[in-house]
Amino acid sequence: MELRENGNGVDSWKEVTLIYNAALRQMETKMEILNDEFQHVHQYNPIEHIKSRIKTPESIVKKLKRHGYESTIENMVEYINDIAGIRIICSFTSDIYRIAEMIREQRDIHVIAVKDYITYPKASGYKSYHMIVTVPVYLSDRIVDTKVEVQIRTVAMDFWASLEHKIHYKFEGDAPEHIQDELVECAKLVADLDARMLTLNEEILALGQTGEERG
Repeated sequence: MELRENGNGVDSWKEVTLIYNAALRQMETKMEILNDEFQHVHQYNPIEHIKSRIKTPESIVKKLKRHGYESTIENMVEYINDIAGIRIICSFTSDIYRIAEMIREQRDIHVIAVKDYITYPKASGYKSYHMIVTVPVYLSDRIVDTKVEVQIRTVAMDFWASLEHKIHYKFEGDAPEHIQDELVECAKLVADLDARMLTLNEEILALGQTGEERG
C-alpha cells in the first residue's frame, strides 16, 4: 500500500482506515454476488452470513511490539496482514473449500497466503480456513492493492471459536488446564457434528435427485 507523501501521522492513519474499509466493502460485495449467483445456478446458498472488522489501533500496536517492530504506520501496513478481516460463515465443511475456490477464481483478487486449520487444526482444537488476499481499491489518483484476511468456517466452528476467544481474553491466554481440556473435547464434538450434518445433507440431496428422476 502506498500512502500519500504529504500525509502526517493522523492523516496517514485516516487514509489507511479509509482504504482498508473500502477493501472490506469490496470483499463483502463480491461474496454477496457470488452467493446470489450460486443460488441462481444451484438453488443453494453456501454462505450463511458475513462478518467484517478493522483491527483496533491498540491491537495493531500490541501485535507490532510482540513481533519486535516499531509502532509506525509503514510497519503496520507492511507486517500486519489482518488489519482488515472478513469472516465467512457457511453451513457445511464442503462449502468452505467451495467458497475458497470461488475467491481464488476472482481475477482481481490475489491470494498471497493460506492456512488450512480444517485439515490441520490447532492444538486447542481451533478449526478455520484462513486466506490472506489483496484486493484493488480504486482511488481518484491510483489503485491500492490492499491486504484482507479471510476466515471461512462453519456455524459450529464459529460458535466454538467465539467461546475460545472469550476464554483467551478472560484468562489472558493462560486458562486453567481443565478448561483447555474441555475446549478440546468440545472441538471434537463440533467436528463430529459438522461431519454428521454434512453426511445428512448429502443424503437428503441424493434422495431429492432420485425423486426427481422417478418423477
